[in-house]
Amino acid sequence: MLGLKLPTDPRWVNIAEKNISEILTDHAFCEQKAASTAISLIVTYPELSDLVREMAALAREEMSHFEMVHKKIVERGFTLGRERKDEYVARIGQFFPKTGDRNLRLVHRLLIAALIEARSCERFKVISENIGDDELAKFYFMLMKSEAGHYTLFLKLARQYGDRDVVDALWNDLLHFEGEVIRDFGKREFIHG
Repeated sequence: MLGLKLPTDPRWVNIAEKNISEILTDHAFCEQKAASTAISLIVTYPELSDLVREMAALAREEMSHFEMVHKKIVERGFTLGRERKDEYVARIGQFFPKTGDRNLRLVHRLLIAALIEARSCERFKVISENIGDDELAKFYFMLMKSEAGHYTLFLKLARQYGDRDVVDALWNDLLHFEGEVIRDFGKREFIHG
């Protein structure tokens, strides 16, 4: 369903389990950044009422996820660590060339957001199916379903604001690029790392 070209090695969960506080901190900031992306799209494209409505709802949901992850951090006796640079997102963000076409920039941003949500969904599935902690398994299974909805939302919006054939070709190219990029990740205690 997600179209990802390279699945996460389930052994990544072994790294995650040994570094739960790090994974939870990274996850919390991923949720915060997702909310920030939604707000940034509202600020940049205020004239697109459908987009504004969807992104306002998404920003609220992502911040509620941030709060849920933060609660898990506190319940486990940890504190929220410092934000880390997401090297995966930085690499994915380099795929599309800069363009002066405002609408095309929107399509690019929506496709990148869709891809990040798809990979997060896939990682949450891997965690939910392989972690020894039943509470976190249930938590990540619940969040996996939400991430799938976000992925489909961004892809739907990209197709709404761009030519469907062009968007689908760009999406396919981006998926292949991500399949190469992800080979360098999955060895550290980050959601995308």
